[in-house]
Amino acid sequence: MLECPRCHHPVEGQAIACPQCQLVLKAHGHPGIPLYRSTDGQYLCQTCLYDHDETCTFPQRPYATECTLYTNPQSMAVQTPYRPSQVRLIRAWLSQHLAWIVLAGIAAISLGIAIANQ
Repeated sequence: MLECPRCHHPVEGQAIACPQCQLVLKAHGHPGIPLYRSTDGQYLCQTCLYDHDETCTFPQRPYATECTLYTNPQSMAVQTPYRPSQVRLIRAWLSQHLAWIVLAGIAAISLGIAIANQ
């Protein structure tokens, strides 16, 4: 089973996004990624963020009318990054460190019993 790079939660190999933190996991060409199409006959590259910063790797650039990489710069300002709640962060930390917490609890109980028997 794979592991999410953000939250380290186990993820199935066919998952499009992490079920825990919703991080998108699939890359270009996966059937789950949306395909953007030009509706007015204009090329998508004219309004794409990747074309403006010269990082586009799409083979049809700059004449693409369909693209899975298309990102509108105006939509980027509206989106807010995902921030998990404090409860979710605590639960994730506890689930990742459960073995150490149990071991520390057993050690504390053993130490308490040893001190009480003296």
